[in-house]
Amino acid sequence: MTMNRSWKIIVALAIAALPPAAQAQGRLDLLPTGAYECALPGSAAGRAWIAQPARGFAILRASLYRTPEGQGTYLMKGDRVEFTRGPMRGTVMIRVAPRLLRIVEEDGTPGRLRCHRAGPVPD
Repeated sequence: MTMNRSWKIIVALAIAALPPAAQAQGRLDLLPTGAYECALPGSAAGRAWIAQPARGFAILRASLYRTPEGQGTYLMKGDRVEFTRGPMRGTVMIRVAPRLLRIVEEDGTPGRLRCHRAGPVPD
């Protein structure tokens, strides 16, 4: 049995042992590694997107991310991404496409900020 298959079996057994309410919250997943650039929507009269370089981050491996301020971890359940440690702690995003995230405001409403995977992890 390969290591990858062993982990899949362990994860499946762990999920099966959870109560139904916990299983319904979504399966654990990972974001594609790479640099994520963030932007706000612009206007029809000007630029389509307004870059927000200070909000960018990189997904490194497993559930680890990096910003210029430091590293942290995130947890992805279903399409919900919650940054649990580090400089983005408390930030919640929803995956709206395979490489596109949208921020969730503190009141639970979808925010305007969107972050997309722009390329490989920078050195």
